[in-house]
Amino acid sequence: MPSGRTHDRITLWCLPWVAGMTFGLTRSGDLTLIVSGGFLFSGLMFSPDLDLNSRPYQRWGWLRWIWIPYQKSLRHRSVFSHGLAIGTIVRSLYLSCWLFLVGLLILGMLQLVWGVGWTWQVIANQVQRSLTQYPAEWIALFVGLELGAMSHSFSDWGGSAYKRFKKSGLKAVMPKRVKTRKRTGASNQRRVKKPTAKTQRTQR
Repeated sequence: MPSGRTHDRITLWCLPWVAGMTFGLTRSGDLTLIVSGGFLFSGLMFSPDLDLNSRPYQRWGWLRWIWIPYQKSLRHRSVFSHGLAIGTIVRSLYLSCWLFLVGLLILGMLQLVWGVGWTWQVIANQVQRSLTQYPAEWIALFVGLELGAMSHSFSDWGGSAYKRFKKSGLKAVMPKRVKTRKRTGASNQRRVKKPTAKTQRTQR
């Protein structure tokens, strides 16, 4: 499995390719910036390795404690952390829950100290309006986050396959064949019990 430094290099090496391909497909500088920013953030700070004490986890600084429940709930390289699409969705929902709690605390302090008239209904309407007015931007952000996670997962799988290949050759990389037992003709035929003297008496 590649080290954290190797994952960082892969992210930085792939960033120009991601930006170029995105601009070639969308012809939009805004969408290219969003996808590239999501890819860079995902590779350096939002990677699947947040489920253990890793370089992305350390980059959160004094906020890294928010990922401790996430680490306690998932085993390393589980489908919910390293799985395609589902890993990004789980981390996004987890971070959104923390943002909701922090926002709730800040809003309560503002209303208590300064009497700010904001309510959660107003904020929810703003978020819903943002989702409906800018769907392409939100999709671009998710694509960037998922591409960063995919580069991490593929490098993990490729590194593990390479180590198995060096250790045991091509057989270790190829999928294993399921052995099936061949059924003989004798086993398929039902055994007919010979009539005993007792059964012959009952038949009479």
